[in-house]
Amino acid sequence: MATFGTLSDRLTETFRNLRTKGKLTAADVDGTVREIRRALLDADVALVVVKDFTAKVRERALGDEVNKALNPAQQVVQIVNEELVAILGGEQRRLQFAKTAPTVIMLAGLQGSGKTTFAGKLAKQLEGEGHTPLLVAADLQRPNAVNQLQVVAEQAGATVYAPEPGNGIGDPVKVSRDGVEHARRHQHDVVIIDTAGRLGVDAELMKQAADIRKAVEPDEVLFVIDAMIGQDAVNTAKAFQEGVDFTGVVLSKLDGDARGGAALSVASITGRPIIFASTGERLEDLEPFHPDRMASRILDLGDILTLIEQAQQAFDEEEAMKMAEKLATEAFTLEDFLDQLQQMKKMGSMKKMLGMLPGMGQMKQQLEDFDEKEIDRTEAIIRSMTPGERRNPKVLNGSRRLRIARGSGMTVTDVNQLVQRFEQAAKMMKTVARGGTPNLPGMGPVPGMGRPGASSKRGKKGKSKSVSRSGNPAKRAAENAGLAAPSTPTGSGFGLGGQKAPSEADLAEIQKLFGKS
Repeated sequence: MATFGTLSDRLTETFRNLRTKGKLTAADVDGTVREIRRALLDADVALVVVKDFTAKVRERALGDEVNKALNPAQQVVQIVNEELVAILGGEQRRLQFAKTAPTVIMLAGLQGSGKTTFAGKLAKQLEGEGHTPLLVAADLQRPNAVNQLQVVAEQAGATVYAPEPGNGIGDPVKVSRDGVEHARRHQHDVVIIDTAGRLGVDAELMKQAADIRKAVEPDEVLFVIDAMIGQDAVNTAKAFQEGVDFTGVVLSKLDGDARGGAALSVASITGRPIIFASTGERLEDLEPFHPDRMASRILDLGDILTLIEQAQQAFDEEEAMKMAEKLATEAFTLEDFLDQLQQMKKMGSMKKMLGMLPGMGQMKQQLEDFDEKEIDRTEAIIRSMTPGERRNPKVLNGSRRLRIARGSGMTVTDVNQLVQRFEQAAKMMKTVARGGTPNLPGMGPVPGMGRPGASSKRGKKGKSKSVSRSGNPAKRAAENAGLAAPSTPTGSGFGLGGQKAPSEADLAEIQKLFGKS
């Protein structure tokens, strides 16, 4: 996640230095805590939160739970992770719905914090869960705020209640009250009220928001705060808590490049849980906030659970079963490959998904260099083929490949590379589907992926043949070295150890791959 990039790098570097020590002294712990304090302050985390956090980490790190641990460095990482979870709110808190519909959700926050966009995102998410939300346009001060909400609602497929044109015309309290009544009459089970914001905290803003709260008695008051505003987030949150009070926090713009201290300060200082995190510009880019998962991302431990949930939402289980059957029966075609690309695009940004994998913070440059448009280019090439060519790429001769290249705006080389990659990928997937071991280029068979017990007998036989029985230690060592020499890897371009010289069958397969006979 871009917002925590610098903080994550600093903490990861600190723990990397810690792992080189077998036993931790008080000086080691103090040095680590000092680096953590600097990293948090540089990330704009509130000073009071930093002091409390580092004091707890130091106390636990010098306690018996680290002294008795088999791996003290890992234990310190675990302590930091647990304390991060604590200041982020501890446990996930979901929206609380009213026993009797409609559930009224009021949004509050400064102008530009992302309230209107969040209203559309929340409406879309609730629609997907089977609810019938109604968006109420109660921001009647900001120019074109009502029009913006109508546009966002149309994109989300939600209904809008906007009796006033806005731009300074209309009573937001009356609109909010009438909106709730409109929802009752038209059987909307959720009402989302988009209130006005200001460029800064002022008495008029607070009074208007407080009057709306008294008029509609909302079940949830969500304070939307920009994760990029830094230290001022604490003062803003305190002012809204005193003037209006809120039941939960929404962090917006977490995909930005700011230092992100707001996320680590608001929940701890206000005592109110963070319920949602907005991670992008699309209406689908809204995640329930999980403190434990966010802490894992900050410490570069990954967020596999969120990645799995997003995959489950994007991929159809029935289609996945059909695809598995095609792989097993060698019926996987470029049309199926195109379907898989479409499913992947539904999941959103590939960079964001790859960033959820553990350790990807150490590959930041590779992630930055990743071209999101590569999927679009691949899709263009496949769509430029005829159905027959997609089902059977072997018919692609030179003239066909030239036609496909022109139709997709690519080169013949791009088409050749796509076909080659597809054939290699299909071959590997068929091998895995049959329970075999995939053979990666330059690396040989993937260790640990063969069938259980498949090589045990061969291993025992090989052992008896490869051990010298000579009683002379020098002669025995020379004989063993001679026996081992033929199977010594010659190395590879990846520095991972190579394979034996290719056989005639391997050479024929390579020639076939490159279209040579």
